Amino acid sequence: MTVIKHLDQRVGIFIDAQNLYHSAKNLYGKKVNFGAVVDATLANRVLVRAIAYVITSDTGEERGFFEALEKNGIETKTKDLQIFHGGAKKADWDVGLAIDAVKMSHKLDTVIIVSGDGDFVPLVEYLKMTAGCQVEVAAFRKSSSSRLIEVADDFMDLDMDQRAFLIGNKLNRRRNNIPIRK
Repeated sequence: MTVIKHLDQRVGIFIDAQNLYHSAKNLYGKKVNFGAVVDATLANRVLVRAIAYVITSDTGEERGFFEALEKNGIETKTKDLQIFHGGAKKADWDVGLAIDAVKMSHKLDTVIIVSGDGDFVPLVEYLKMTAGCQVEVAAFRKSSSSRLIEVADDFMDLDMDQRAFLIGNKLNRRRNNIPIRK
């Protein structure tokens, strides 16, 4: 299918923040520049909403991260980290992200899912076939479901421009006497 991107397209961006955060951390030891991801995926089209689905912890250390998202025009939906008896932890927004995308799809021409999670394959198929939306996916290919990439109308591989989409760990560079550019 030919991907159509024009300036009048109404776009909704749904960000699985945990998926991207852990992919960047595990693959590169870095953090994601979510503002750059939104700008690149939007491609000068009309942004209806950009929503990041995030997890809160007991420590509240993620507060600065949430503020940075909001400064970049990204709404946050939060959910508390669940800790089960025995210490197991769960933090999952897949259903919430999917429900929001379906509920908003009638107001959108394009839905962008920022995640490599293969659990979103049925959502992509539904949005394309039932809601009539163009569905794009952006994620790190190295940690993305090949089936998700296959069913999407377009895939943006964040691995292809690491300088734009990753933020280096300044603390580690200081320890290793690597100069920090400002």
